[in-house]
Amino acid sequence: MSPADDLSIVPMTPAHAEEVLTIYQLGIDEGQSTFETTAPTWETFDSVKLPEHRYVALDATGRVLGWVAVVRVSDRRAYAGVVDHSVYVHPGARGRGVGRVLLDALIASTEAAGIWTVQSGVFPENTASLALHRKAGFRVIGVRERIGRHRGVWRDVTLIERRSPVVG
Repeated sequence: MSPADDLSIVPMTPAHAEEVLTIYQLGIDEGQSTFETTAPTWETFDSVKLPEHRYVALDATGRVLGWVAVVRVSDRRAYAGVVDHSVYVHPGARGRGVGRVLLDALIASTEAAGIWTVQSGVFPENTASLALHRKAGFRVIGVRERIGRHRGVWRDVTLIERRSPVVG
């Protein structure tokens, strides 16, 4: 039995909002996941994340261990099949396969919807995230050097993408 066998992956709903935003803030506080400094309100989160491609991983008690969601890259028709994603796992649940199961659910839902590219930007220092994504079929497509200041320091961002082998 793998560590992820005791997880349930379900669509994210407003009932998960508090735990989702708490996990997001924990990731922000660690300083290796985003340029953001504070998690948004649920209303803001809900208004930009596509509802058909956002999931939570629940443990046997129903506690949220992690989440994945996407935003449109552009409203232009040419980019209809491209989304930018985020995946966050509670620090206490890491190393159990939560991130991989969430990415697998996201890939299944995006491919079923005809989305051909899932992309993101990851700080190069976030080696765990880069390794997770590599195992899920993502590849590094480049590095944006000194793209933004984070906590007073210029940061690079590694650009990653997964091109669907079945959509396109």
